[in-house]
Amino acid sequence: MIKAIYPGTFDPPTNGHLDLIERSSRLFDYVIVAIGEQSTKKPLFSIQERLDMLRELCAPFPNVEVDHFSGLLVHYAREKGVTIIIRGLRAVSDFEYEMQMALMNRKLAPDIETVFLMTSAKWSFLSSSLVKEVALLGGCVKQLVPPLVEKYLKEKRKNEGHQG
Repeated sequence: MIKAIYPGTFDPPTNGHLDLIERSSRLFDYVIVAIGEQSTKKPLFSIQERLDMLRELCAPFPNVEVDHFSGLLVHYAREKGVTIIIRGLRAVSDFEYEMQMALMNRKLAPDIETVFLMTSAKWSFLSSSLVKEVALLGGCVKQLVPPLVEKYLKEKRKNEGHQG
Protein backbone atom coordinates (compact mmCIF):
# COMPACT_ATOMS: atom_id res chain seq x y z
CA MET A 1 0.00 0.00 0.00
CA ILE A 2 1.42 3.36 -1.01
CA LYS A 3 0.63 6.03 1.58
CA ALA A 4 1.10 9.71 0.80
CA ILE A 5 0.80 12.88 2.81
CA TYR A 6 -0.36 16.24 1.51
CA PRO A 7 0.79 18.79 4.10
CA GLY A 8 -0.15 22.44 4.32
CA THR A 9 -1.68 25.13 6.45
CA PHE A 10 -5.00 25.05 4.53
CA ASP A 11 -5.96 28.44 5.95
CA PRO A 12 -8.50 28.26 4.37
CA PRO A 13 -8.84 25.25 2.07
CA THR A 14 -9.32 26.39 -1.53
CA ASN A 15 -10.58 24.78 -4.73
CA GLY A 16 -6.90 24.38 -5.68
CA HIS A 17 -6.28 22.31 -2.54
CA LEU A 18 -9.37 20.23 -3.24
CA ASP A 19 -8.21 19.62 -6.81
CA LEU A 20 -4.89 18.24 -5.53
CA ILE A 21 -6.61 16.14 -2.85
CA GLU A 22 -8.94 14.57 -5.41
CA ARG A 23 -6.12 13.84 -7.86
CA SER A 24 -3.89 12.47 -5.09
CA SER A 25 -6.67 10.16 -3.93
CA ARG A 26 -6.64 8.59 -7.41
CA LEU A 27 -2.84 8.27 -7.53
CA PHE A 28 -2.17 6.76 -4.11
CA ASP A 29 -3.77 4.03 -2.02
CA TYR A 30 -4.09 6.24 1.05
CA VAL A 31 -3.66 10.01 1.47
CA ILE A 32 -3.31 11.96 4.69
CA VAL A 33 -4.18 15.63 4.37
CA ALA A 34 -2.13 17.04 7.24
CA ILE A 35 -2.47 20.52 8.67
CA GLY A 36 0.89 21.72 9.86
CA GLU A 37 0.97 23.79 13.02
CA GLN A 38 3.44 26.56 12.23
CA SER A 39 4.51 28.99 14.92
CA THR A 40 5.65 31.54 12.32
CA LYS A 41 2.20 32.05 10.77
CA LYS A 42 -0.85 33.67 12.34
CA PRO A 43 -3.76 31.69 10.90
CA LEU A 44 -7.24 33.09 10.42
CA PHE A 45 -8.83 29.75 11.31
CA SER A 46 -8.03 27.55 14.30
CA ILE A 47 -6.67 24.05 13.78
CA GLN A 48 -10.08 22.69 14.80
CA GLU A 49 -11.93 24.86 12.26
CA ARG A 50 -9.57 23.74 9.49
CA LEU A 51 -9.91 20.09 10.57
CA ASP A 52 -13.70 20.41 10.52
CA MET A 53 -13.73 22.03 7.06
CA LEU A 54 -11.29 19.54 5.55
CA ARG A 55 -12.97 16.50 7.07
CA GLU A 56 -16.28 17.53 5.53
CA LEU A 57 -14.66 18.39 2.18
CA CYS A 58 -12.73 15.11 2.07
CA ALA A 59 -15.67 12.92 3.08
CA PRO A 60 -16.32 11.85 -0.57
CA PHE A 61 -12.83 10.31 -0.74
CA PRO A 62 -12.80 7.06 1.29
CA ASN A 63 -9.00 6.75 1.12
CA VAL A 64 -8.33 10.25 2.51
CA GLU A 65 -7.74 11.00 6.18
CA VAL A 66 -7.47 14.49 7.66
CA ASP A 67 -5.10 15.09 10.55
CA HIS A 68 -2.73 17.70 11.98
CA PHE A 69 0.85 17.66 13.18
CA SER A 70 3.52 19.82 14.73
CA GLY A 71 7.26 19.50 14.37
CA LEU A 72 9.10 18.07 11.40
CA LEU A 73 6.98 16.71 8.58
CA VAL A 74 9.33 13.76 8.02
CA HIS A 75 8.96 12.69 11.66
CA TYR A 76 5.18 12.76 11.32
CA ALA A 77 5.38 10.93 7.97
CA ARG A 78 7.45 8.13 9.51
CA GLU A 79 5.08 7.89 12.46
CA LYS A 80 2.21 7.39 9.99
CA GLY A 81 4.12 4.97 7.72
CA VAL A 82 4.08 7.42 4.79
CA THR A 83 6.65 7.18 1.99
CA ILE A 84 5.44 10.01 -0.29
CA ILE A 85 5.08 13.74 0.36
CA ILE A 86 2.80 15.54 -2.10
CA ARG A 87 3.51 19.16 -2.89
CA GLY A 88 1.54 21.35 -5.26
CA LEU A 89 3.17 23.73 -7.70
CA ARG A 90 1.22 26.68 -9.05
CA ALA A 91 3.94 28.54 -10.91
CA VAL A 92 7.68 28.52 -11.52
CA SER A 93 8.02 30.88 -8.55
CA ASP A 94 6.89 28.06 -6.22
CA PHE A 95 9.55 25.69 -7.48
CA GLU A 96 12.64 27.15 -5.80
CA TYR A 97 11.14 27.06 -2.31
CA GLU A 98 9.55 23.64 -2.85
CA MET A 99 12.82 22.23 -4.19
CA GLN A 100 14.68 23.46 -1.09
CA MET A 101 12.08 21.83 1.16
CA ALA A 102 12.18 18.57 -0.82
CA LEU A 103 15.98 18.43 -0.65
CA MET A 104 15.98 19.14 3.09
CA ASN A 105 13.35 16.45 3.66
CA ARG A 106 15.41 14.04 1.58
CA LYS A 107 18.50 14.83 3.68
CA LEU A 108 16.51 14.18 6.87
CA ALA A 109 14.65 11.13 5.54
CA PRO A 110 16.16 9.60 2.36
CA ASP A 111 13.45 6.91 2.35
CA ILE A 112 10.64 9.46 1.85
CA GLU A 113 10.10 10.85 -1.66
CA THR A 114 8.55 14.18 -2.60
CA VAL A 115 6.17 14.18 -5.56
CA PHE A 116 5.24 17.49 -7.18
CA LEU A 117 1.81 17.89 -8.75
CA MET A 118 1.10 20.83 -10.99
CA THR A 119 -2.08 22.59 -10.09
CA SER A 120 -4.81 22.71 -12.68
CA ALA A 121 -4.36 25.81 -14.84
CA LYS A 122 -7.61 27.39 -13.62
CA TRP A 123 -6.24 27.46 -10.04
CA SER A 124 -2.67 28.54 -10.82
CA PHE A 125 -3.21 32.06 -9.42
CA LEU A 126 -5.01 30.90 -6.30
CA SER A 127 -3.57 31.02 -2.79
CA SER A 128 -5.12 30.89 0.66
CA SER A 129 -3.56 34.28 1.44
CA LEU A 130 -5.30 35.92 -1.52
CA VAL A 131 -8.60 34.26 -0.68
CA LYS A 132 -8.42 35.49 2.94
CA GLU A 133 -7.58 39.03 1.87
CA VAL A 134 -10.37 39.22 -0.71
CA ALA A 135 -12.93 37.65 1.65
CA LEU A 136 -12.07 39.85 4.63
CA LEU A 137 -12.28 42.95 2.43
CA GLY A 138 -15.77 41.95 1.30
CA GLY A 139 -14.95 40.51 -2.11
CA CYS A 140 -16.63 37.49 -3.65
CA VAL A 141 -14.70 34.21 -3.30
CA LYS A 142 -17.58 32.00 -4.46
CA GLN A 143 -15.66 30.43 -7.36
CA LEU A 144 -12.38 30.11 -5.43
CA VAL A 145 -13.44 28.00 -2.45
CA PRO A 146 -16.07 25.34 -1.78
CA PRO A 147 -19.41 26.68 -0.45
CA LEU A 148 -18.61 25.36 3.04
CA VAL A 149 -15.40 27.43 3.17
CA GLU A 150 -17.20 30.49 1.82
CA LYS A 151 -19.67 30.16 4.71
CA TYR A 152 -16.81 29.94 7.24
CA LEU A 153 -15.14 33.01 5.69
CA LYS A 154 -18.36 35.05 5.84
CA GLU A 155 -18.86 34.08 9.47
CA LYS A 156 -15.25 34.94 10.32
CA ARG A 157 -15.60 38.33 8.58
CA LYS A 158 -18.79 39.07 10.51
CA ASN A 159 -17.23 38.02 13.83
CA GLU A 160 -14.06 40.01 13.19
CA GLY A 161 -16.18 43.14 12.74
CA HIS A 162 -15.51 43.82 9.06
CA GLN A 163 -18.09 45.93 7.29
CA GLY A 164 -20.08 44.99 4.21
